[in-house]
Amino acid sequence: MTQSRRMSLVEAITNVAVGYALAVVTQIMVFPWFGLHPSLGENLALGGLFTAISLIRGYALRRLFERFR
Repeated sequence: MTQSRRMSLVEAITNVAVGYALAVVTQIMVFPWFGLHPSLGENLALGGLFTAISLIRGYALRRLFERFR
């Protein structure tokens, strides 16, 4: 069974949202272990940066694998 374009979009948005939230929560919990104490705004910005990098990486790898398929 194939996935519709709409459901693919819903899945992608959900994946990004969950990944972003997980990154921010992880940073808030882990950074203090290393003596880092960023503000909530800094954690949100860092989570956004990591999410953007992840999106670019995922897109590039998907296109690379499509080329070899």
